[in-house]
Amino acid sequence: MRKSVAAFGLMAAIAMVSPAKADKLDDIIASGTLRCAVVLDFPPMGSRDANNNPIGFDVDYCNDLAKALGVKAEIVETPFPERIPALMSGRVDVGVASTSDTLERAKTVGMTIPYFAFEMAVTANEKSGVKSFEGMKGKVVGATAGTYEAIALEKQVKAWGSGEFRPYQTQADVFLALSQGQLDATVSTSTVAQANVKTGKFPGIAVVGKAPFDIDYVALFAARDEYGLINYLNLFINQQVRTGRYAELYKKWVDENVPNLTVNGSYR
Repeated sequence: MRKSVAAFGLMAAIAMVSPAKADKLDDIIASGTLRCAVVLDFPPMGSRDANNNPIGFDVDYCNDLAKALGVKAEIVETPFPERIPALMSGRVDVGVASTSDTLERAKTVGMTIPYFAFEMAVTANEKSGVKSFEGMKGKVVGATAGTYEAIALEKQVKAWGSGEFRPYQTQADVFLALSQGQLDATVSTSTVAQANVKTGKFPGIAVVGKAPFDIDYVALFAARDEYGLINYLNLFINQQVRTGRYAELYKKWVDENVPNLTVNGSYR
């Protein structure tokens, strides 16, 4: 009995003097740099200006986060399919990349509360005859692989039992294929659809209506076990809303109709 008590006391003493393990939040602050995964072919969330500098809502959001942490922001261009692999490989610290907060992704990375909300729109090649979501039935449609809308659209095509779904690596590839007539229509976020039509880079396409998919709530993400960092990110998002900065950025990059980030009947 005495030996057990003595052993317990020794273990407790060792635990008390053992240095605490620093988490990712400490590492970021110590390094002086926050590396954010950002998709830069997804306007108005992320793109490049005439001087090839990263711009967009997600770019500003990363810069705001870095400022709050007292460090420098480093924008790491990351295509949609590479967002989570970039984090898992250690190339980035945080994902600020319009990432849907799915339960499947939460098995791999830690997702925050929503920081943005997307509605879905149908964009069609004007020669396709597609005038609505139902008009896509039997047509060749596509979207960016791995995105919320791609998963939902592919499922819908299977449910229709006709037509073809084609995945693409980037949003730019989707709209280029749409403009060239390789696709009849696509579903994307309404913000992206309007932004791409307005650029004039993809002639012959038009936004023809809404897609009846759920609102796509997107989250920041970090390593799943980095609770200190995830807690900080959640509070940061809360502060962005409370201070009016979220509304300011939304109006800057999208429009005046700032969406609510909470789900009715839920704390989210």
